[in-house]
This record gives sequence, structure tokens and C-alpha cells, in this order.
Amino acid sequence: MMNLTFKQLRYFEALERHRHFGRAAEACSISQPALSMQIKALEEELGTELLEKGTRQVRLTTFGEEIALRAKDILRSLDELERYAGASQDGLVTRLRIGVIPTVAPYLLPSLIGELTDLHGGLDLHIRETLTPRLVEELNDGRLDMAIVALPVSEPSLTEVALFTESFVLVRPKEDEGKPVPDADALREMRLLLLEEGHCFREQALSFCKIKPRSARPRDMLDASSLTTLVQMVDAGLGVTLIPEMAVALETRSAGVSVAKFKTPQPSRTVGMVWRKTSPLAKQLLQISDKVRRSAGMSRANPSTHTHS
Repeated sequence: MMNLTFKQLRYFEALERHRHFGRAAEACSISQPALSMQIKALEEELGTELLEKGTRQVRLTTFGEEIALRAKDILRSLDELERYAGASQDGLVTRLRIGVIPTVAPYLLPSLIGELTDLHGGLDLHIRETLTPRLVEELNDGRLDMAIVALPVSEPSLTEVALFTESFVLVRPKEDEGKPVPDADALREMRLLLLEEGHCFREQALSFCKIKPRSARPRDMLDASSLTTLVQMVDAGLGVTLIPEMAVALETRSAGVSVAKFKTPQPSRTVGMVWRKTSPLAKQLLQISDKVRRSAGMSRANPSTHTHS
């Protein structure tokens, strides 16, 4: 009978994820020699090599790739068993790993963190801000418990719960205040500033303007990595942009821009929570979704839609 240990599988999973002994050791809070020793012990126990020898990069053998997939399943099941046992004992969540997309995180997290810590005293919160595809990947790998994203995600393994729907507003230079609000056709003729590729908010803005993602001419569009940068670019006179309503108060308070609502039908998005259907915290996460919805309501209350200078 094999004498495999969960510790060996965790170390091997970290090595497969980071593809670097030093970074994997750091992630596991052990020394690199100790990690190497455990990986070697795992290979001896399995009776075959997991890593290709003689290469400077960490490359898994075909067998190693298969073991990595199975190790992830085993570790995810173990983690869910531990979480289920903890949740069953007192009905409370003691540790919560939350993923949030960048166009929601700065505006929702301040009130949400307060709501969650009030609900669960001593809650160990871990926040991860990144793009939707990475959040979905980390959810499925068991590295996150839940994520707040724009819906739909349409991932069969995940439960989706809608939290709120919010409109997008137009941000344009201060001197344009009072001018007619352009419709989608007019926006296509303007220099539209957008988030860089990979952000779902970019795709939603392009969809409203009926612009195919790859068809926009580079001289007509400029990209940014955050809504803050987009608004500052508008302030500098480089063009116009769209931002979600929840971002208005924070992003425009110190910028000389004008904010206006579009005519109906307004561009909008639905923000929601997602988690694994197999999550042992499903019942608690459903309760937490009410707290997130409340926090979102507080964050979006009375957004300003006038000139800021």
C-alpha cells in the first residue's frame, strides 16, 4: 500500500502551479531543499518520475501532468471536507477567500468588509482582485470560495446569484456639460477610452456601441488598466469614456469632468456572486450574498451625475 501524504500532494500541486522550485517553496512556507526532498519522496513512492530531468525549467512528465490533475481533485475534496466539518459545527464561516473583478473591488469592498466582519466576528478574510477568467479558474481549483463578477459567467460547475443591476454613465470633458448625450451611433464616431483587453467591462462598453472588439481603429481608441486612469484621461481632454454607476462618486470627485446618463435603453451590467456547486459553504454563501447586496446598495446610493471640478 502506498504511503502518500497530503503534504506531498500540496507541495507537488504548488510546484505544478508555479513551475519554479523557489516560488513553490515560498508559497508553501518551506525551504527549497525541503520541497525538493518531498517531491523526490513522492516520486519514489509512485515509482516513476514526475519531472523531466536535465532541464533548467520545471517541466512535468506525461505521468506528472496526470498526477497533478488528480492531486488537485484530492486536495480540493480534502479542503471541502474540512470546510464542511467546520461549517457544520457552528454554522459560521471562519475563513473566506473572495475574488472580485477590478471594476467592482474599489467601490464595494470598503462597505462589504465591514458587513462581513460584523456578521462573523474573527472572520479570516482573503481578498483577490483579478479578471473574471482567472477568478473562475481559481474557483474551480478550490483556491477561492466565491467571486463577485459580472454575470453571466455560464460555467456549468458554478452557482450564479444575481446581486444588482447598474447602469453605465458617460464621462466627458467638463466643457461638454449640457450638450446632448450621444447615442451608440454617435459614440462610435468619438474617441472612446476603454479598459485594456481582458476586462469584461470593455466588452460590455463595445457591445453597447455596437463595435466589434477587433474592428476599432487604434487611432480612435486608447486603453487603460483602471477606471481611475480612464477618468483622468478624459480630464486631460483625450476623449470620453463609460464607467459603472457605482464608480462615479469615487472616480470623479477630483476630476474636471461631466457625468451624464444615457437615454433609455441605458447600457448596464448585472453583478453577481458565483461559487462551486460542490462548495460545503453553499448555504452560508447564499446568506452572505444578502450582505453583499446590502453593501452594494450602500455603495451605489445617490451616485452623482453632474459636473465635477
